[in-house]
Amino acid sequence: MSIHFHKYQATGNDFVLIDNRKVKRSFSATEIRQICDRRFGVGADGLILIEEAKDADFNMIYYNSDGSQSLCGNGCRSAVDFASSLQIINKNTTFQAFDGIHLASIEHDNTIRLKMNDVSGINKLNDDYFINTGSPHYIRFVKNLADINVVEDGRKIRNSDLFKPGGTNANFVELLPENTIAVRTFERGVEDETLSCGTGVTAAALAASFRGYHSPVKVKVMGGDLAVEFKAGSHLTSLTGHNQLSDTFIDIFLIGPAKMVFEGDLEL
Repeated sequence: MSIHFHKYQATGNDFVLIDNRKVKRSFSATEIRQICDRRFGVGADGLILIEEAKDADFNMIYYNSDGSQSLCGNGCRSAVDFASSLQIINKNTTFQAFDGIHLASIEHDNTIRLKMNDVSGINKLNDDYFINTGSPHYIRFVKNLADINVVEDGRKIRNSDLFKPGGTNANFVELLPENTIAVRTFERGVEDETLSCGTGVTAAALAASFRGYHSPVKVKVMGGDLAVEFKAGSHLTSLTGHNQLSDTFIDIFLIGPAKMVFEGDLEL
């Protein structure tokens, strides 16, 4: 069966997108791995299906390259741009994703402004943080980010007993001048370092607020530049006797580009 697809990248995080509204084809984990394989398939960090939704403009179904599902911030921005090209939306949209409804807008420079869901229940683990931004993320602040073995160290964190059975994504963050951070991420589901991770960048920016950084936080990833806006409570303090931080972050926006690279037909 021939399947028409579009290939997107969002700060180097790349995806295969399929308009699945009419065909309504389902994909097995084996087929998803084949599509995302960089030697025997199209090659991507994930697969995105655009389908019809009852209470939103469209439904975005996201699969990691191993066939598992999660929220993907960069994938969401790619899906918004793709939905615009399909004339499903104009400049503003409400769509369904893995963790519920999201709002997004396409700015005048074609930057995608994605509203993330509110975040609370942040856990401090010694000097590190665990934050769920739709996908679970471990945040470790480091110096000399370029020297970190992200794959080796990230895999250990991802498979740690602390996060079983589901595991976690692992982010390594360097604090830079001018309210800027640099982030590298080991992504579960891809099981490798990716050039960018939208939910990871969001988690890293929120964690940076505990180190004195403020909204909007500028973020440098291996695939380009992003920004994260948010509002937080006025007291960043630990609850007595617990390692859970009391703040709730609201009005969180992940802001950055998404670009169609090419389109084609795939035989499965």
